[in-house]
Amino acid sequence: MARLVSREAENQSTGGPLVHPLVEKIVGGEVRAIARLISAIEDGEQEVGWLLQALHPYGGKARTIGITGAPGAGKSSLVDKLALCYRAAGLRVAILAIDPSSPFSGGAILGDRIRMQALATDPQVFIRSMATRGALGGLSRGTIDAVAVLDAAGYDRILIETVGVGQDEVEVVKAADVSVVVLVPGMGDDIQAIKAGIMEIADLYVINKAEREGVERTERELLALLEMAERRDGWTPPIVRTVAIRNEGVEALAAAIDRYASFVDEANPAQPIRWAKRQQITEQRILDLLRDRVVRQVLPTLLPGDRLASLAAAVVLREQDPYTIVDQLLAGIPDHPLGPGEPREASPDQSQKIVPIGRGDMKTDHVQQLSHLGVAVESIEEALRFWRDTLGLDLTGMETVEEQGVRVAFLPIGPDGGSRLELLEATSPDTPVGRFLTRRGPGIHHLCLEVDDLAAMLDRLKAAGVPLLDEEPRRGAEGALVAFVHPRGTGGILLELTQPQATPPSPGSS
Repeated sequence: MARLVSREAENQSTGGPLVHPLVEKIVGGEVRAIARLISAIEDGEQEVGWLLQALHPYGGKARTIGITGAPGAGKSSLVDKLALCYRAAGLRVAILAIDPSSPFSGGAILGDRIRMQALATDPQVFIRSMATRGALGGLSRGTIDAVAVLDAAGYDRILIETVGVGQDEVEVVKAADVSVVVLVPGMGDDIQAIKAGIMEIADLYVINKAEREGVERTERELLALLEMAERRDGWTPPIVRTVAIRNEGVEALAAAIDRYASFVDEANPAQPIRWAKRQQITEQRILDLLRDRVVRQVLPTLLPGDRLASLAAAVVLREQDPYTIVDQLLAGIPDHPLGPGEPREASPDQSQKIVPIGRGDMKTDHVQQLSHLGVAVESIEEALRFWRDTLGLDLTGMETVEEQGVRVAFLPIGPDGGSRLELLEATSPDTPVGRFLTRRGPGIHHLCLEVDDLAAMLDRLKAAGVPLLDEEPRRGAEGALVAFVHPRGTGGILLELTQPQATPPSPGSS
């Protein structure tokens, strides 16, 4: 969609605020303007933000009713007849029907105008099908904003029909003043609903298709459920039987909705329950908006180009983990608590698990010395031109470790040669070092510490909750036992632990 509006028209030549023509049309109830703004909301246009700001003072008068339940419960038919009931009372009605997304266009699949022919031509009824577009919880991502638009447009009742995905439609409670759960006898809905989260949000229960056998059983089980749980506000959700296709019980449902609305207003006239409920909804909405805004502003800087894809590939290949990646990304944000120069605080769980490492029962003689620094190189022969020929380090041997897909060159450091540099050349691109080179290029690959008992050290790390890449020791270069510790447990460093073999290998052995 082309850009919705230009904000430049917001101010008059005198500098005072001007209500944009689109805002005036929406407040005046013009259907095309309403539909246009809701389409912009669904498309994620950034310009809608200030239009919603301008509409905010005009809202707060509508009663929003959420209709949720399993597929096949007859929610659409019930919404259709409930809307007709409200129209008969002279009320303006808006319907938001949340449908599954088309896998091809991303739009709504079902299109409830087809099922609500009697309402589609009524100028005082607005019907809109909104696609979930991957959102969970039974609602579309733009539902709450669409409700705000319809509220500002002067609709008296806003009916929200959730997508009908089964047991996870609890998001409707964030958008509705009244939540109605629809059940059907004889389809197992009584059992499913009892274990479902939607039972916890119901202000009213509707047993639709009440002409079917099993309605008495369904109602008994609902009553038993209600007797086991008492709501904090003191309200006992009523159970209403309906046969929507025959328009039976719909007026009773409307009356029950009105009774609940009266209850929440009369419970505390100074601060009605519905305002407290809306405050909770608004708090969550502020957090959602803040989260979306921060992501939009920070994401291009943190993940330019195809960096996200490369990071995801590293996680899939077990070269990196998502937790360390997020910490490293956050560390690059100025003034962030995890940013440069700021101490990194471990979570309570991490503190309890990781702090004992190196303290208390961890004796320092378990770590004997720095064994080596592993450096990934494209070619050992090329790298030796600097490390051996120019810097003067001695090359004491080379070995191919087939298990790890790497050639290793050993260059001792210091008079006793206790520590050394190891040049790592991948035997193929599809190896840990090969993937490292493809993703990062030549550079430091890992740090290796020598321990006197590798199996005991791994047991200590496991007990402390430190994540390991190798649960058990395995053979490495020169026949030594080796194991790698996950970077998530070391602050972002790939750490190798090694226990040299008791007897040095004979010359020429591999």
